[in-house]
Amino acid sequence: MAFQDVTRAAVLCAIEECDRLGRDAFLQSYGFGAARRLRLSHEGRLYDSKAIVGAAHGHLPGRSALGPKDFSGGVATVVAVLRRLGFTVVEAEEPAQAAPAATTATAVAVETSEEGDAGQRTAQEYGTFEAAIAELRMRSTAHGPALYQPILLLWAIGRARHGEARLAPWSTVEREVGRLLSRHGARGERPRPDYPSAALHHAGLWVMHDHPGTAPRAHGDSTVAKWFRDHQPRTGLSPAVYATMRDSGPDRARCVHILLAYFDGVSADTLHGLLADVGLGDEAFLSPPPGPSPLPGQAPRPAASARASDGEQDAIPRDVLIAARYERLCQLVEHDEPARHGQRVPRQSEQPLRSRRAREAALLRSHGQCENPRCSGQPQDVTDRGQPILEVDHVRELTAGGRDHPSQMVALCPNCHAIKTRGSTRESLRAELAAVAERRHDGIRASAVGA
Repeated sequence: MAFQDVTRAAVLCAIEECDRLGRDAFLQSYGFGAARRLRLSHEGRLYDSKAIVGAAHGHLPGRSALGPKDFSGGVATVVAVLRRLGFTVVEAEEPAQAAPAATTATAVAVETSEEGDAGQRTAQEYGTFEAAIAELRMRSTAHGPALYQPILLLWAIGRARHGEARLAPWSTVEREVGRLLSRHGARGERPRPDYPSAALHHAGLWVMHDHPGTAPRAHGDSTVAKWFRDHQPRTGLSPAVYATMRDSGPDRARCVHILLAYFDGVSADTLHGLLADVGLGDEAFLSPPPGPSPLPGQAPRPAASARASDGEQDAIPRDVLIAARYERLCQLVEHDEPARHGQRVPRQSEQPLRSRRAREAALLRSHGQCENPRCSGQPQDVTDRGQPILEVDHVRELTAGGRDHPSQMVALCPNCHAIKTRGSTRESLRAELAAVAERRHDGIRASAVGA
């Protein structure tokens, strides 16, 4: 039987083709009818098993697709092939084509309910994705977070917007994203898409298929690159996120604005060039970010150009605009609250091992006072244990080669810690704090030796 030669990669290509064309068009193009009972289940979606295997045969080198008449032995033989390749086949009976009115109404109600459930699951998965990309864990550089992950995600969003395949071969990712990193990596990024692919995959934000075992984490250098070179996975967004980025302009715009926030300090020309290269340059993403999508049953607010003529000034007081925007956001939060309640964002991360003794030494050296010479006043309150509210921070990040040692650590009040981490003067402050830490460290050790 010809279909016994079908590979897992060919089946995944057929699934992707079905997703792209839609079920009805896919079945019609290959001449198959809908599966009545046994269907292939993949990533939460059901597919017609015979049609998928028949189409998959056409994705083999030098082969053509199989039609319904090319199958012998019944659906059970197709199921055996799919299961041998590691896929799941489930009982999923189709509603009868002809049915009494009452039965048809029931079937429609069930189908509508299932579509609603599927839509809710898609919305929840997308909501989780949107929340997670606002808190990406990335390597720090002297000028801000490394831009590997945002550039990879912008590339994938651009592909979705233009209807390109959800999963791309690794050779395509390596070539296209590598070029983007070389052109637009403003913080020393190398043309290495394997790093962000591994990091986003382990954060639950990036799908990888066609590889054995577990993908490596984004640590090391040659090991990660070699794994991707050897296994050549197909990678991309999850089906739910891909569909949302393809079909919903407001959701797509919000995601792009979230990702562009990581480019703080990067020139507008660089951003325009990047957005143009990923196929998003003709959408006004550099204007103020759009609000969330309208609530069901509500019309979107007219654009500013539709509300006022050219040159006309908006006479509405700023505090009124803020109050209206605040009210709108609260309405959207309350609308989404039931679906988000109890949801959790999956986290898989590794943190450098830190010394408790080094932290204790830095706090002891501070005498309970913020060590930032520019400190404008730390909180007068204390912790439940009566200790000053101080946070010990490394003046040079451990991930950037810093030491986990008191000579490179400072005790800071929460305000100074925030400035050192994300303030506009953080670079000059870090240099000053490094000198303070070293000077105080040397001073207290010298006094201990002389005592």
